[in-house]
Amino acid sequence: MPPQHKFHQLDVFSAEAFLGNPLAVVHDADDLSWVQMAAFARWTNLSETTFLMRPSTQGADYRVRIFTPGGELPFAGHPTLGSARAWLAAGNSPQNSGELVQECGIGLVRVRVAGDRLAFAAPPLRRSGILDEQMLMTIVAGLNISHSDILIHQWVDNGPGWCAVMLRSAEQVLKLQPDMGMLRELKLGVIGPLPAGSEAMFEVRAFVPGLGVAEDPVTGSLNAGLAVWLIRTGQAPTRFTVSQGQVLKRRGLVHIERQGENIWVGGDTVIRIEGSLNIP
Repeated sequence: MPPQHKFHQLDVFSAEAFLGNPLAVVHDADDLSWVQMAAFARWTNLSETTFLMRPSTQGADYRVRIFTPGGELPFAGHPTLGSARAWLAAGNSPQNSGELVQECGIGLVRVRVAGDRLAFAAPPLRRSGILDEQMLMTIVAGLNISHSDILIHQWVDNGPGWCAVMLRSAEQVLKLQPDMGMLRELKLGVIGPLPAGSEAMFEVRAFVPGLGVAEDPVTGSLNAGLAVWLIRTGQAPTRFTVSQGQVLKRRGLVHIERQGENIWVGGDTVIRIEGSLNIP
């Protein structure tokens, strides 16, 4: 019989049961091959499944590999927070009190701990700048909107390959019925402002059909890239909250805060399932 692995499944970006983005976490995964990891991630059919391993870089507390049903990612946000929570729940302690250091495909990512809420330091953008006209035409057609509906646009790629557009309102964002076939080659974030007085400042949706997930419920890496873009260009304050997942009947809340040179991306992270599994 193959060795057993400790297993957790978590709600990320929501304290309300089953309203966040679920994440599967497999512990002590150093003995697993890429093929085994990819097969298990396809089987869970979650937007992401992570595998925790011994670190290979000095200063890291653990190493994580992140898989979607369609393949491996160098970085993702809700898997970063969920993996950190699961690693702590397994009885591990970070080298530095109150802060973990995760090793992943983009390097080292800091994660700070404050009760049930964790936050990661937004990594630097690998690609920024406005989108070219051909890409904008694809986005306009795929979202079934007019070119004038896009107020601003930008590459916000911090690893997965995100591009983003801002629409006139959250209402317009929520009403989108995209053509996933037309958007298949993109990893697209769409953001729009909510009315004044709302619980959050913006509504976000994330479309990633090429990864085997048509729409991601709540997306840490996208919101990290959006925060870096919007705060640095003065389009958002240094502290705000984003809502995501309403169309999918979720209620994710992503808390953004700039402190010094760091932009922290946080949310509630709660374990829902704990057990063990065999991966042949």
